Amino acid sequence: MTARSPAFTKTTQRRLRRINLLTSLPPVVFAAVVLLATDAHTWWHLIVLAPGAVAAVVAFERWTADDLARVALPCTIVGAVVWPLGVLLTGSPNAYWGICAVGSLALRQVRRRTLAAFGLFSYVAAVGAARLLVQQDDVRGVLITYVLVPTGLTILVTVLTVVGERFYDLIRELDHAREREAELAVIRERVRFASDLHDIQGHTLHVVKLKIALARKLMRRDTDRAEKELRETYALVSDTIAQTKELAYAQRRLNLSAELENAKNLFEAAGIRVRVTREAEVGPRSSELLGQVLRETTTNILRHAQATQVQITLSEAGIAIVNDGVSSDTLPELRGLSSLRQRLAADGGELAVQQQDGRFLTAASFPPARVDAATGGAAEDDR
Repeated sequence: MTARSPAFTKTTQRRLRRINLLTSLPPVVFAAVVLLATDAHTWWHLIVLAPGAVAAVVAFERWTADDLARVALPCTIVGAVVWPLGVLLTGSPNAYWGICAVGSLALRQVRRRTLAAFGLFSYVAAVGAARLLVQQDDVRGVLITYVLVPTGLTILVTVLTVVGERFYDLIRELDHAREREAELAVIRERVRFASDLHDIQGHTLHVVKLKIALARKLMRRDTDRAEKELRETYALVSDTIAQTKELAYAQRRLNLSAELENAKNLFEAAGIRVRVTREAEVGPRSSELLGQVLRETTTNILRHAQATQVQITLSEAGIAIVNDGVSSDTLPELRGLSSLRQRLAADGGELAVQQQDGRFLTAASFPPARVDAATGGAAEDDR
């Protein structure tokens, strides 16, 4: 068996499976029914030929689910048995269809594909030529009907299958490139957090070191000055602790417009289409909390979802972020949003998280009274 390429993400695999089932499975089933109706002249013909058609449909359905390996061997055996039975017993020139369909799909499961493909074509041709054992009066017709046509169509189907596989490999590479971009976006967000932490603590620790060294020198000759330096050091450390806590719990003052631009850049870097709709401007009292909701939601989408598009809607009352990256039927546990829900509730707001029809909604809003107060406060500030 050959090493398999990295699997698609679950969301991408479900979408490709749905597309294949809707576009390709009906023609496959239709072809099976038509071939059986054409070649099965009696009830026992149907018993002989039906397993090959069923094997082809089962193999194709399992291929769309990326689970062909489990049924490849039994389906190939069934298709390989039906073809000679059709040639020698029922006189069915289309009985090759089972081995043709299953064999072309099963080639991706073996290591030496070229040799296996040559073996498949040779088998189809050799079995078709065996028709001469029971029908010797029309050699030319037998070679065309049982050898050239089945072998030629098997080669064509195999080539198309290989081309389709290359297409899926390209999609797989793009899918993993998108995953890597999302991971890089999360890493960039962590680097930004580390930079903020360094900005808060790096300078402070350097100043504290200098002040403590100075206080030690002043301890004996100027106690008042030394005490002053220690008081300033204590205040500086307390302020740094508060700033670090605010940073850790995403409580630093945020600029909503800057967060919108940052979220847009992160999503685009991860290959996610993003649309921002500004229905109204948010009041200044609500802007900071909404910025925190947007930042936390952006991080969650990049880390946990398999989104292809995100819609951000900004209204006077709040913000709504919708993405299509739902990866399970149950709501995930999002601790960061749970903490923000409590903060919004304490400030008179509401945070809603919903999952429906393959979409995930995060919406933060404030009641009209809060919005009016914020607007009024902003007007007073302007005056």
